[in-house]
Amino acid sequence: MKFSIFLPSGFAQEFAHIPSPVTAYERLVEVAKLADYAGYETLFAPDHLTTIPPSHETVFEAWSLITGLARETSRVRLGHLVTANSYRNPALAAKIASTVDVISHGRLVFGIGAGWWEPDYLQYGFEFGTAIERLRKLDEATQIILGLWTQKETTFEGKYYRVHGAVNEPKGVQKPHIPLMIAGGGEKMTLRLVAQYGDACNIMDSPEVAAHKFAVLEKHCKDVDRDNDTINRTVTTLALIADTNQKARDLIPPNLQFAYPGDVASYGLIGTADTLENRIAAFQAAGVQELIINFADPSVEQVAQFAELFLQTANGRSPGVGAPSASTTTQGNADLTTPPHPTTADDQDPTGKLPSPIFSDT
Repeated sequence: MKFSIFLPSGFAQEFAHIPSPVTAYERLVEVAKLADYAGYETLFAPDHLTTIPPSHETVFEAWSLITGLARETSRVRLGHLVTANSYRNPALAAKIASTVDVISHGRLVFGIGAGWWEPDYLQYGFEFGTAIERLRKLDEATQIILGLWTQKETTFEGKYYRVHGAVNEPKGVQKPHIPLMIAGGGEKMTLRLVAQYGDACNIMDSPEVAAHKFAVLEKHCKDVDRDNDTINRTVTTLALIADTNQKARDLIPPNLQFAYPGDVASYGLIGTADTLENRIAAFQAAGVQELIINFADPSVEQVAQFAELFLQTANGRSPGVGAPSASTTTQGNADLTTPPHPTTADDQDPTGKLPSPIFSDT
């Protein structure tokens, strides 16, 4: 199994106690460099423009953030979990992604979703619309993006978007194109879009729910004559390592568990090393190929400890040998602790299931 990191970007007010945005960014650089060395697969950043709940705290723009980190790293892949389709014209998003793939020497993962955090739309003047409208826009957008990555010229006339003879050069480094991840577990529309266009899916739930979602995805793949095995199955989960399971539970920042469906402490990577090992095995048995880890304490210490415990097995190496010391790499990273992610009423899924607030899940 591969392991990736869900980076703090300021969206959840992780930098509220860091007065300088330069200091906040440099702490992200420290985590990125450690991840690059230790063998994590991908660094994923959320794409938001204002904090949750809205405040005046620092939030880094997602594309600028991963472009900067691309030049600070050399091996680890970079992407978004996920970029909100509504924030950028899809043809422009395809062009930006192609350029970032070149800048990173072919390390971009393009994660996209329909968008869900209404304050971003209201503050920045984007049309929010309904969940169904945002998903229909996502359907058109993915076709345009893939066209610009694979065709000499792209023409598309849709209800929401249109391009005429659009040329995108360079298209990026990766072949046949930059990998496209579509996040969300909505069974009627989102997972069908994954089957039609995606190279990867992302679910944010327990192993049991993930296994069910993967089964639904497999059915959609059969319906569209797609090989289900060509889709990378990923899950995002919370992680916090401690000496005892109870201590780990107690250290979860207030209300953070409500960002995840159910009792995340009962299925997430929360607890002792032995507990984490068992939880990882459960995700793997459910069909998860890549775990994207949202460290409740996103400090270099936790990132290094997890790598020492689990990545040496996954990657056949021991990242702790010769790795930069966490204690000397940074100071005070406990300030990056993630605050609550409350679920809001406008996250309602047309399937009737209430999703995680982090991703559009319809």
